[in-house]
Amino acid sequence: MGAAMRRIHVGNALSAFGLGFTVPFLYVYVAQVRDLGAVTAGLVLATFAVAALIVLPFTGRAIDRRGPLPVLLAALVTAAAGAMSLGLSSSPQLVLASAALLGAGQAVMQPALATMIVECSTAETRTRDFAMQFFLQNLGLGIGGLIGGQIVKHERPGDFTLLFCIETAIFLALAVVMATVRTPRQARMADAAPQATGDWKRLLGNRAMVQLCVLGFVLFFACYGQFESGLSAYGVEAAGISPSTLGFALAANTGAIVVAQFLVLRFVERRKRTRVIASVGLIWAFAWILAGYAGLGNGSQAMATAAFISTYALFGIGESMLAPTVAPLVVDLADEGMVGRYNSAFALVKQLALAVGPAVGGPMGASLHAPYIVVFVLFSLGITFLAIRLGKKLTPAQNHPYLHRGSRVVESGEPAKPVPAHA
Repeated sequence: MGAAMRRIHVGNALSAFGLGFTVPFLYVYVAQVRDLGAVTAGLVLATFAVAALIVLPFTGRAIDRRGPLPVLLAALVTAAAGAMSLGLSSSPQLVLASAALLGAGQAVMQPALATMIVECSTAETRTRDFAMQFFLQNLGLGIGGLIGGQIVKHERPGDFTLLFCIETAIFLALAVVMATVRTPRQARMADAAPQATGDWKRLLGNRAMVQLCVLGFVLFFACYGQFESGLSAYGVEAAGISPSTLGFALAANTGAIVVAQFLVLRFVERRKRTRVIASVGLIWAFAWILAGYAGLGNGSQAMATAAFISTYALFGIGESMLAPTVAPLVVDLADEGMVGRYNSAFALVKQLALAVGPAVGGPMGASLHAPYIVVFVLFSLGITFLAIRLGKKLTPAQNHPYLHRGSRVVESGEPAKPVPAHA
């Protein structure tokens, strides 16, 4: 692993640490500590999603024109300004404006860092590099949440101000570290042929990428979009799970990812990507069936608790299989000079799923228990169906790069010609 990639991984870990440091406590901070009420707190959380949806359509073009590093540095400074302002704000208007800055900065970090991984990786290392990224992100989120919770456990305004000041320092320190990264110079839009500036039309004309985005929406909607909304509401209302047990379930999810990430890597990288994704759909379908047993079965409370925690753990195993599979596939589908836009488009799909998921799953999980489980078992099986269908649109190099090392990669600082992805 080169020095540039080590710094990028540090960037992934620290950005996730900063996110876990404050986001879990935003509701308490706004609603109770600043005494702005539940409505304002809900608007702050919604502002994060809205800010991401606004900036991501423009992020990819900026990355492809200027490179990921300047975009990442701008995002870090924006996030730092938002964090500092949020820690000092006491009015609804300032809190919402600060949340918009912080949400926009954090949203841009993801595609920028992913594009930097592409530029510093090779065909042989990319799968493992993306697996490492996902591992460090989850580790950073978990550690950030644990440390942040200890700082603000007394719920005093000064404690939260300290929390946001530390987060600001983290983002600024990360900007200094990332400014030292030197990536190979790749083809930018400004250098590309005129047809390379066809905005989003080329991306939307790539039928394989469009199918992957549909698949990605279902993946994020059926998993991440339910963790802290529908599934937790279902656990409390239908399965009688206590809030403390919900914490154990989320810990089981993170623990499964940390333990399984590199154990499943050899299995994942030696098989067709779409078959791996299809198997994740089956694993998640079984996870939802376990959740159904927890809330709708006639077993003891201990059995229901064990089944519910196992649901989160199985989700984690599936996530560990997706991390080294989906992100590299997005890259291999990208046309030359458009990796940033492809990464940003997929990040936009994720944000849409994370916005819609809680809105749909929350009310269902709280009151429509049996339909909720049935719907998401079907969504999980839909993942398997969509993955198999996507496999028919991919070239052998895109679907099974372990056997076909000619997929689109970046070698020795020069981008290889993309494998045709249009069907």
